[in-house]
Amino acid sequence: MKTVQRMGLAVLGLMVAFTTGCERHSNKEVYYLISANMNLPYWQAAASGFNHAAGQYKVTARVEGPENLDPQAELAELQKAIAAKPAGILISVSDVSVLQPGINAAIEAGIPVITMDSDASGSKRLFFIGTNNLDAGRLGGRRLIEKMGGKGNVVFFTLAGQPNTEERLKGFKDMLATRPEIHIVDVVDIKGDARVAFDSTQQMLAQTGAKKIDAFVCLEASAGKQVAEVVKRGNANDRVVLAWDTDQGTLDAIKAGTIDATIAQKPWTMAYYGLKSLDEIFHAPPAQLNKDYSQDPFSPYPDFVDTGTSLVDKNNVDMFIAAEAQAK
Repeated sequence: MKTVQRMGLAVLGLMVAFTTGCERHSNKEVYYLISANMNLPYWQAAASGFNHAAGQYKVTARVEGPENLDPQAELAELQKAIAAKPAGILISVSDVSVLQPGINAAIEAGIPVITMDSDASGSKRLFFIGTNNLDAGRLGGRRLIEKMGGKGNVVFFTLAGQPNTEERLKGFKDMLATRPEIHIVDVVDIKGDARVAFDSTQQMLAQTGAKKIDAFVCLEASAGKQVAEVVKRGNANDRVVLAWDTDQGTLDAIKAGTIDATIAQKPWTMAYYGLKSLDEIFHAPPAQLNKDYSQDPFSPYPDFVDTGTSLVDKNNVDMFIAAEAQAK
């Protein structure tokens, strides 16, 4: 009899736990994703991951951000989110000097903040989810050295001052430091406007002799397709083009041979894991939100969650194209 009673109590306990678990979430819980540039497929993939996690948890997701690279507009969206007093904020930092004070203000207001894609390591954010951009740059650097045969001139297209692109560039430079016959001719800040990459490539493609540009490297998503188009029009098939991220246009250009390779990140995963992490923090908050957990050996949070990268070229591009089609 006692055994039956114990079994009955155990089943009752499981039922209570299951019921409590089901009631843990509510659509009144609102989580924000603040993106750097909603116009890019990269951020549309991130929004999909964020919304997918919200659907699983039955909470409310809000995805906000400027339609082009505009740190001040991104700050305005962050401030609106703080005013709404959400359960948590996931944000990509397009400019640390502009956005760090807002991140700190959110933490001081009791709102958990996690950064994704581009970090503000000196802020009070709890941790960063994204790519190890230094290693990703080194991965691209090894490919560049291989394709250039260890010598020649290269130009980079970047977003100056953005933490993730700065780390990518450093990764490339680390690898090129061992190859003195490869010269970095210019590092062009496109300021979020891919047309700058297009126009610059047109001008540089005309250079010959010792000034000939042998390779173009794009450290952000929008420039690769533009550079590839110029190279295609100029029948400059001997030039190496390396891109970043895996939007459809970039993958098509790899398949066509106008882009040699691109570095694939996981924005869907970053945002998906980001919402789930914010939910956990909201329901099991730390005793002190504004503590520097990066210096705490008993921190409940990692300082950095690496979602991984891979190199995409003609050998595996079909797999990525199929994955993109399945995700739509």
